[in-house]
Amino acid sequence: MFGGIGIPELLLIFGILLLLFGAKKLPEIGKGLGEGIRSFKSSLSGEEEKENKVVEAKEIEAETSSKKVETSEKEKVQT
Repeated sequence: MFGGIGIPELLLIFGILLLLFGAKKLPEIGKGLGEGIRSFKSSLSGEEEKENKVVEAKEIEAETSSKKVETSEKEKVQT
């Protein structure tokens, strides 16, 4: 019924977009679309939640290690 979209059709679409938005705006539109797709994929797979948990665990570990250093320094000063 309908043929696939070939190279001439894609060039025509790109030419129309270039006329509508201009050469400076097209990369920004592409970047926005890419970020939106990436965000959508990560929300479906739950990768962002895993990354947040890992970052939180590292922050907690860093806080506890810094507290240990502070207490050991206080002990050295007192003795």
